[in-house]
Formats: sequence, C-alpha cells, structure tokens
Amino acid sequence: MSNIKDLTVAQLKQAIEIREQIEILQAQLAYIGNGRVGRPPSAKAAKLGKRRMSAAGRARIAAAAKARWANFRRGAKAVKPAKVTRKKKRFNAAARAKLSAAAKARWAKAKASGKKAL
Repeated sequence: MSNIKDLTVAQLKQAIEIREQIEILQAQLAYIGNGRVGRPPSAKAAKLGKRRMSAAGRARIAAAAKARWANFRRGAKAVKPAKVTRKKKRFNAAARAKLSAAAKARWAKAKASGKKAL
C-alpha cells in the first residue's frame, strides 16, 4: 500500500467506507459465531450503536407533550420551580478590618518601592 500522505481526499473517504463495511461484517460474523439464533444486528445499528426507546417511554413523552399543549391552549401559565436562594456569606466587622489593614499595608509597601500597580 502506498503512503497515506500520497492519497487524495476521495481515496481516504473510500478507505474509511471500506473499513466501516469490514467492521460491520466482522460484527455480523461474531454474532453468528456465538451461536445466536435470529437476525444479526443491522448494519446501521452496528455502525452507530443506536439506542431504542420502549413503547412505554414514548407513551410517557407523548402524554407529557399533550399535557403541556393543553395547558398552553387553555392559557395557563407555566409553573416555574421556585429558585433556591442561599444566604450570602459575609465577613464580620473584625475580619473586614483585618483584610482592609492587610490591603493598606500591601499598597503602602508597593508605593514606597515606586510601583503604581501591584
């Protein structure tokens, strides 16, 4: 096989398609080799690893959508969940004074050395 750098884009795409077909055939061969009865996995499902939704799951989603539309058509406002508000943490007066004194000391030291920024 020639160097991969020498291949064109079209040739690379064709190589990828062939590789995918080989993987699908290998998956089908492995399915048959395990002694399973029935239909082997489809090429699309083997390629994508596609998930399937149960009928009950689809029914639940459909029922919820119908309920939302019914509320919308009726003019009902959507109920938003209440926001959880947390109390802000604040420093007490002593801690604020300590931080302020440390900042003033840093600025005094910086200005003494001729700096205009920290």
